[in-house]
Amino acid sequence: MSNTIIKEIDYDRLPKHVAIIMDGNGRWARKRLLPRKAGHKAGVERVKEIVETVGDLGIKYLTLYAFSTENWKRSNDEVSSLMKLLVYYLRNEIKTLHSNQVKIKVIGELSKLPSTPKQEILDAINLTKNNDKLILNIALNYGGRQDIIRAAKLFAKDVNDGKLKINQLDEETFNNYLYTSDNPDPDLLIRPSGELRISNFLLYQIAYTEFWFSNIYWPDFSKKHLYQAIIDFQQRDRRYGGIKDDK
Repeated sequence: MSNTIIKEIDYDRLPKHVAIIMDGNGRWARKRLLPRKAGHKAGVERVKEIVETVGDLGIKYLTLYAFSTENWKRSNDEVSSLMKLLVYYLRNEIKTLHSNQVKIKVIGELSKLPSTPKQEILDAINLTKNNDKLILNIALNYGGRQDIIRAAKLFAKDVNDGKLKINQLDEETFNNYLYTSDNPDPDLLIRPSGELRISNFLLYQIAYTEFWFSNIYWPDFSKKHLYQAIIDFQQRDRRYGGIKDDK
């Protein structure tokens, strides 16, 4: 990788929160005449490099879309393979993640996962709970609409229980009920694989997020591509609906 790319990064203007839709594993495998599970395994290997690179850059929050609420529609064999890979990743990487001060969090309905991956996740969360260098959010059994509905129900319950009044609902209050309540909204959303959609990911949180799309399949997505996405992000003019004084 060219040192020129690294030198172009402005370390004073890094995104605080990067979110990634890890897409293209199946097509990567099909292109090589391999089973889909081979693509997912290659995708897990890619997670290692990207998490390490994000941590080295000093970015505080990383959210990875690993398994959506819609992914249950896939074959039992593929779902089982994905769950086994999750267990494999955590068992093989948790010591390294912990030593690098990475805090594991999960966003999504964890209770519906099979017992083995669920316990592996709970163990990882407990082991890393006091780490604070990088917050790694793993979106599992997650859907943006489900996140919003869940938040609305939790707020309604607090109103019903007399803890809040309905007129106290505003953006800040509602945000407190989302899975990502203790995270800033993503500054940069990356989606490899050539698809140009959000796929029900962080729908409330990405109101002013910058998007970066690439035709590279996730198993081929390297630190070079992450650097390119960050450099492109830093060249954008983020006005959040306003205008600059000189325009």
